[in-house]
Amino acid sequence: MATSTPIPVVPAPPTGHTNVPPPSDIRDIKPPVPMGGPGFWILLVAVLAALAAALLYWLRRRRRPVAATAPAIAPHTRARQRLEAALALLSQPEPFCVAVSAALREYLEDQFDLHAPERTTEEFLAELQTSALLDSAQKESLGDFLTRCDLVKFARYDPTESELLALHSAAVRLVNETEPRPWATSEPGSAPAAATTAGGS
Repeated sequence: MATSTPIPVVPAPPTGHTNVPPPSDIRDIKPPVPMGGPGFWILLVAVLAALAAALLYWLRRRRRPVAATAPAIAPHTRARQRLEAALALLSQPEPFCVAVSAALREYLEDQFDLHAPERTTEEFLAELQTSALLDSAQKESLGDFLTRCDLVKFARYDPTESELLALHSAAVRLVNETEPRPWATSEPGSAPAAATTAGGS
């Protein structure tokens, strides 16, 4: 004989209002996070201003035309310009001799790598004797030129205007004789030799 299984009885939900809310996965929206105080806005404005300035600088640099590089002036051309400008000091013997001597000394350094400007006349002439860049006549002329300039600069010698013009002519002549020639080779002593031949003709 079969037996019957008892059916469980589920209690009915309580009636009436309760204080327990029903369970739910939906959460309320969080309120907006407040931004920083006045310091934050000051920093933000400063950063934006710096970015705007950098952008403006970059735009100006792009629009600015690129300046052409000035061609280098040849030593003999620059020496002639300086010797010509020195004539304005002809009425002042000492400044005139300083300007003419400096022009010729710097020309020799630029043209032949002879360290003339920072050396005394004696030191420079001693080095010049071992150099093949100038011939014997040019060395003698240069030595006489520097010695006469030193008399005016250091010995207070008062030259006449004709003596000053002779110094100027000696400097110009030495530049003319030693400037590079298109036909000259790069061998030491070849340029002065060619220049001397051209100057003597």
